Amino acid sequence: MTNARRRGPDLTEAIMRTTMELGQEIGYAKLSIEAVASRAGVGKHTIYRRWPSKGALLLDSLMSLNGPALDYPDTGDVIADLRAQVHTAVDLLARGPFSHLFQALVGEAQNDPRVATALNERFIAPQADKTVARLKTARDQGQLSPAFDLDLAMAILSGPLYFRFLITQEPLTHEYVDGILEALFTGMGPRQ
Repeated sequence: MTNARRRGPDLTEAIMRTTMELGQEIGYAKLSIEAVASRAGVGKHTIYRRWPSKGALLLDSLMSLNGPALDYPDTGDVIADLRAQVHTAVDLLARGPFSHLFQALVGEAQNDPRVATALNERFIAPQADKTVARLKTARDQGQLSPAFDLDLAMAILSGPLYFRFLITQEPLTHEYVDGILEALFTGMGPRQ
């Protein structure tokens, strides 16, 4: 099948795959709609009909990856469950082959309100909701103080991760995650 005959989902998938390949090769800063169009063998207007910006294209391309599920286990031990989920997220977002593209996407969201809204709706908010739901279950089981604000816990948990990922660009390690969890749960634990 030639590029000119691809339509719909096949064409969309080919454009997103090309975006990921080029993004890995040249980085987000040098990535352009024109370069993706040229390599994918389509006109740039074909891309612009689907995506209003390269940030929107990158978001869809990253979201189309079939990476590990970022769901929470429920073993009855909230700390172990959070550790397992956050380790998986760190491995995917901060240490995986596309980590620099995830980082660039979050940076792009600071400049493009449409990308920010879509990133929040499609990735950030669903992950935050899963975390808060897991924390609520733990609170209901008596593993957490009944008075602790679960949305605040989510912010305290994610803040240090984003700080390293975006600001200092220090490595996000499992040991760092474990330290965050230990500090967080010292304050959230039920009072004796």
